Amino acid sequence: MSRYDRLSALMQHFQMSVEMAEPGTGNLIFYGGRSAKTPCAVEFWPSVRAAPSDIPMERRLIEARADWGGESNPLVAALPERLVMETSGDDNSALLLQMVVAEAHDARCGSASALNRLCEVLLIRLLRQQIERGATNPGLLAGLSNPRLSRALVVMHDKPGRNWRNGELAEIAGMSLSRFSEQFAEQVGETPQSYLRRWRMTLARQDIASGERVQSVARRLGYGSPEALSRAFNKHYGKAPVSVRRESRDLASP
Repeated sequence: MSRYDRLSALMQHFQMSVEMAEPGTGNLIFYGGRSAKTPCAVEFWPSVRAAPSDIPMERRLIEARADWGGESNPLVAALPERLVMETSGDDNSALLLQMVVAEAHDARCGSASALNRLCEVLLIRLLRQQIERGATNPGLLAGLSNPRLSRALVVMHDKPGRNWRNGELAEIAGMSLSRFSEQFAEQVGETPQSYLRRWRMTLARQDIASGERVQSVARRLGYGSPEALSRAFNKHYGKAPVSVRRESRDLASP
């Protein structure tokens, strides 16, 4: 495994959920070949299914609604509107799609958990494909596609509470400080410190919404005090951390 795993540090912070959906309502769609019911392609709309698919309805085998942190997941937010992966020449992906479709059709005990795990593997393969292809627009996907900048992004994702300095990040990327700062801003669309602050705020909101105390979140994310985190949180989101916790609790109430 690479020392700088571009996906694992991100994935540990966001939970995948998948549920079967009625035709026309899913954002994860599996297609069969022209003359067979064996899946040969999958289509994924990361955020909102914004347009009808150009693949004929009769070829659709199953549809599901997949959520992986929604727009709070910076990688999902950076993905193209629509992703398609075909299994031609890729036996492993073909087998994976077959297992997903079989689990959905059989609906046996444990199918919901199996679908979540299989679809998580499927999305990892889709994300790898996107990272390898790169990106034309600035953003996290472009940064992760860059062999050097991705190292700095990985360590920030993995240890967000550390007091990362640009010089240290540049050294990890194997670049001069000026070159690193210039390339990061150009590829990711913001400075390293701006990205790190935004990443910390993403994690802070998620943890506080789940009920964690502001004090423990502040300590883990490198803030000197709960007050320092609250000030940064209010500046970023326009509301106090306690408001987010209250909103989350209200949504969870029957």
